Amino acid sequence: MLNKQELLEKDSKYLWHQISPHNENPMIVVSGEGSWITTIDGERFFDGMSGLWCVNIGHGREEIAEVAKEQIKTIAYASLVQSHVPAIELAAKINEWLEGNYRIFYSNSGSDANEVAFKIARQYHHQNGEPTRHKFISRHRAYHGNSMGALAATGQAHRKIKYEPLTPGFLHVPPPYCYRCPFGKEKGSCQLECAQIYDEVMNWEGAETVAGVILEPVITGGGVIVPPPEYLQEVRKICDKYGVLMIVDEVICGFGRSGAKFGHFNFSVKPDIVTMAKGITSAYSPLSATAVRAEIYQAFKQPEADAHFRHINTFGGNPVSCAIALKNIEILEKENLVGQAAKMGKLLEEKLARLTVHPHVGDIRVFGFLAGIELVEDKESKEPVSTDIMLKVLSECQKQGLLAGKNSDTVPGFNNIITLSPPFVTSEKEIDFIVDTLDQALECLAAADKVNIGGRIG
Repeated sequence: MLNKQELLEKDSKYLWHQISPHNENPMIVVSGEGSWITTIDGERFFDGMSGLWCVNIGHGREEIAEVAKEQIKTIAYASLVQSHVPAIELAAKINEWLEGNYRIFYSNSGSDANEVAFKIARQYHHQNGEPTRHKFISRHRAYHGNSMGALAATGQAHRKIKYEPLTPGFLHVPPPYCYRCPFGKEKGSCQLECAQIYDEVMNWEGAETVAGVILEPVITGGGVIVPPPEYLQEVRKICDKYGVLMIVDEVICGFGRSGAKFGHFNFSVKPDIVTMAKGITSAYSPLSATAVRAEIYQAFKQPEADAHFRHINTFGGNPVSCAIALKNIEILEKENLVGQAAKMGKLLEEKLARLTVHPHVGDIRVFGFLAGIELVEDKESKEPVSTDIMLKVLSECQKQGLLAGKNSDTVPGFNNIITLSPPFVTSEKEIDFIVDTLDQALECLAAADKVNIGGRIG
């Protein structure tokens, strides 16, 4: 039997927790099934964030465990300096899902996949006779990873504190943030200034110095910021105009989260490079991939000694992870979970609409089966609520059995968005539970406001 106190003592003594001050009393998760997890205390919680936007097919899939077991028994490791069967079959399956002709380079995480994309883009231009192309344009609020290049691409100031200077050559433009338009426009009455800014920046920087643009279809961890429908197509046109590669980060949006196979499908664009992780295995094993258009790959087949891509990753494309990814995709297909994600996303959007009556709900944004609820002090000023208020709402949700997320450590003063990214196997009854719980948490917040106001008046 597990001894909670002994485990907490070991945790306190040996474990360094991610993206938080050390928590002396962390939740110790011991099992999961479907959309729910269970702690060492026997408490069950609805996993409203699919872990970290990743357990798309739900917890506890025995068929995944069986595939992993069989692959470990067959061969658990083989370097991709050569090849192995699961990596080959998965590369073919990814191409099928992308509906294009791509070469697949495997890594371990989304950060790794983006680092690979940056190196490939720079080397590609160099070998095409344009060695001055080394810059990348990203967006404020966006997140692209923790490593020094991916963090440089990230447009979240909090994530960079005490780690700069980072990798040079990364520029940022304002996000397509209709609720807080950086260009002072009203939704539906703009000229897509948020897309046109790429054209201006490429001109100002000198287009001959720009290697690529990196963007998520929707800014996810930075606050679920959904662009206008024509935005990505306009950025694609500008990239084509200047010979700049378009890198689409599908680490969260890919493999069904958007309600389509990949998020860029929702906007009818064709990227030059696609990065992916998380949903590729539904987090049952670490794996990521960088998919590169076959035409770009040809530039790396030149005869020069340094023309090949000189990048290696010990665990990238691990046979067990690739076998798990293949099974994960098989489950997505067999159970039509991409369609299910689209269906549940529409239902979630419909049911979340009732929360707009709360005085602190400024905006609700839904894309596929993920959502962001932006909390404000009041609807007129749109002043973001404090971190304390965010924690109160999330704590109240947790008391009721719901684990929701928020955009932590992103932009100073704007960490005010509740995020939801439930497993695709979530039922309509569970959607009701999510919305009812959020409703109650926001009611508690409103009640606290009345008490505080009454106290001040008294």
